[in-house]
Amino acid sequence: MSNNPNVNVQKLHAVLRCVTKPSDEQKTKFIEFLAAKYSVRKEDVELEVVLEPKVHGGFILDVGSDEYDWSTRGRERQFENRIDAAREKAYRDDGSGDGSGSIMTMLKTAIDRFHIQAEKSEVGTVETAGDGIVTIDGLSHVQYGEIVLFDNGVKGMVQDINDDGIGAILFDQEGTIGEGSRVVGTGKRAGIPVGDGFLGRVIDALGSPIDGGSPIVSDEYRPIEEPAPGIIDRKPVTTPMETGILAIDSMFPIGRGQRELIIGDRQTGKTSIALDTILNQKGKNTICIYTAIGQKASTIATFVNTLKEHGALDYSIVVASTAADPAPLQYIAPYAATSLAEYFMLRGRDVLVVYDDLSKHAVAYRAISLLLGRSPGREAYPGDVFYLHSRLLERSSRLSDALGGGSITALPIIETQDGDVSAYIPTNVISITDGQIFLESDLFFEGQRPAVNVGLSVSRVGGAAQTKAMKKAAGSLRIDLAQYREMEVFTQFSSDLDEATQQQLAQGRVLMELLKQPLEHPLSMADQVITLVVAESRRMIDLPVKEVKEYQSEMLDYFHTSYPNIVSELTTSGRLEDSTAKEILKAADAFRSEKWDKKEAPKA
Repeated sequence: MSNNPNVNVQKLHAVLRCVTKPSDEQKTKFIEFLAAKYSVRKEDVELEVVLEPKVHGGFILDVGSDEYDWSTRGRERQFENRIDAAREKAYRDDGSGDGSGSIMTMLKTAIDRFHIQAEKSEVGTVETAGDGIVTIDGLSHVQYGEIVLFDNGVKGMVQDINDDGIGAILFDQEGTIGEGSRVVGTGKRAGIPVGDGFLGRVIDALGSPIDGGSPIVSDEYRPIEEPAPGIIDRKPVTTPMETGILAIDSMFPIGRGQRELIIGDRQTGKTSIALDTILNQKGKNTICIYTAIGQKASTIATFVNTLKEHGALDYSIVVASTAADPAPLQYIAPYAATSLAEYFMLRGRDVLVVYDDLSKHAVAYRAISLLLGRSPGREAYPGDVFYLHSRLLERSSRLSDALGGGSITALPIIETQDGDVSAYIPTNVISITDGQIFLESDLFFEGQRPAVNVGLSVSRVGGAAQTKAMKKAAGSLRIDLAQYREMEVFTQFSSDLDEATQQQLAQGRVLMELLKQPLEHPLSMADQVITLVVAESRRMIDLPVKEVKEYQSEMLDYFHTSYPNIVSELTTSGRLEDSTAKEILKAADAFRSEKWDKKEAPKA
C-alpha cells in the first residue's frame, strides 16, 4: 500500500521526463525504485515516459505531488541551496557580523561534502491566479510564511493554509503565473538582504535598489518576520529621541525605543513631522529608515530629494512600495524595513523607523485577505488585523546592555477621516503605541503648524524621555496652553476683561506663536530651552504676535554669537541650573535693550 495520500493505492502512475528515451533496463530500475519507495507491487507501477528537451540533461520523475529532480538545473539548484545555507550559518555563527574567515571555511566545507542525488521534493499546481494571489493544490507540507518558487522563476509567499489548498501572494507583477503552473516549496521564510551598504539608498520591499545606483553588497540575510524581544531583553526608555520640534519635545517627548503614533487627517503635516525628526538626527549617530507604503512615486522622490539637500540621506534608508506596486509588496514593506532596522539595532546602533502610513498597509492586507477568501469583519478587515500591526510595532524596543543597548524607535503614521480617532484602525494602533501626536485640521487651517492638538496628544513615556533641562524649562507649558484655549472660548464675545485675564490671553497668544515652526527647520535642545525659559518668564508678553517669531530667531542668533557658553553648557550637561536660568534671562534682557529696542526705535 502507498504511503503517499496523493497516490492511487490501486495503480501507481509516474511520469518520467527526459531528453532521450530510457532503455528497458533503465525503465526496470525506475519501476523497482518506485515499487520499493511506495510499497506497491511492480506490476502496479505505470511508468509514462515523456520526452522533454527543456530538461537538457538527466531526468525528472513525477509521482503525484512528489518530484525527483535529476536534471541539469535541479543539480545546479541543489548546489546553490547548499552554498546559501552554508553562508547563512556562517553569518549566524560569526558574532562580529564580518564573518569573512568563517564564511570561507564553511563554503569550502560545504563544497567538499557536496554530493548530488535525486532528492525528493513536493510539487504543487496552480489552480487559480489573479490580482497577485494564487491558489495551489498539492503542497501539503509547506508552512505559513514560506517562500514558494514557480517554474518561471517568480517567487511567492504562503499566506493561507486550509483543507482545500494553499493560498500564496506573488512578489512579481501579475500575469506571469497561469493555471497549471508548477510550484515547489523552498523551506525558507521570506527575508531581505541587510547590511551597511543600504545606507543612503532607495530600495523596494524585497531589498533591490530602485534609485538607479550600483548593486548593493549585503552583509547577511534576515527574515522579514522575527519575534519581538522579550521583557528581559529590554530596558526602560530613558534617552530622548529629539524631533527638533518645540511643540513635541517640550510637551510630548519621544524616547529611544518608544512607539509614538502620528495621527491626523489628510494634508495636516504628518509626514512633515517625520521628515523634521529625520533631519534633526544629523550628527547624532542615529540611522533613519523611512518606509513609504502606497505613496505616489513623485511624493517619495520629493522626500528623497529633501533628504539629499539637507545631507540626511547619508544616514537614511528609504524603503518604497509605491501605489503602483501590488498589494503583497505593500504588505511586506514595513516588515522588511523593520528587519533592516534590527540588523543595526543588534549591533548596538540607534534606529528611527517611520511607517508612512499604516492605514494604507491595513488596506493592502484587507485586499489580500478578501482575495484569499477570509471572512471579513468590521469595516471588511479580517479578524487578525490587530495582530498585523501589533507584531510589527512590538519589535521596536531598547535592548539591554547585555545585547548591545541598541534601539528601534517607531513613528507609525495613521490617516483619519474627518478627525475620527475612534475608527477601527486608529483605535487599534493607538492601543498598541506609547502615545500619539494628534494633528487637527482646524488648527492647520488657522495657520498653527505643526497643528498639534494639546488636549488629545500624549506621550505615555512622559518626562522620563526628556533631558532635565527640557523638563524644567517646559514646566507648566501644557497647563498654560490648556487654560488659554479654554479662556479664549469663553472671552471671545466679551469686551470688558480684567487685567489678569488680558495678561493670560496675551501670554497664551505668544506661546501659541512660538510653537509655530517652519518646515525643515528643527531646533536644537539648547535653543528650545532658551526659548521656553524666556517665554515662561513673560518677557515676550508685550510683543505684537506677528513679531514673536522674528524676535525668537534674532534672540537665538544673539545667544549663539554673544553667549555661546550658555548654549554649550545646556548642550553638554543637559541640565538647567537656577544660575543658568538667571544668565539666560539676563542675556535676554541684554538682547532686548541692545538689539531689539534700538531696531524698533526708528519706527516710533
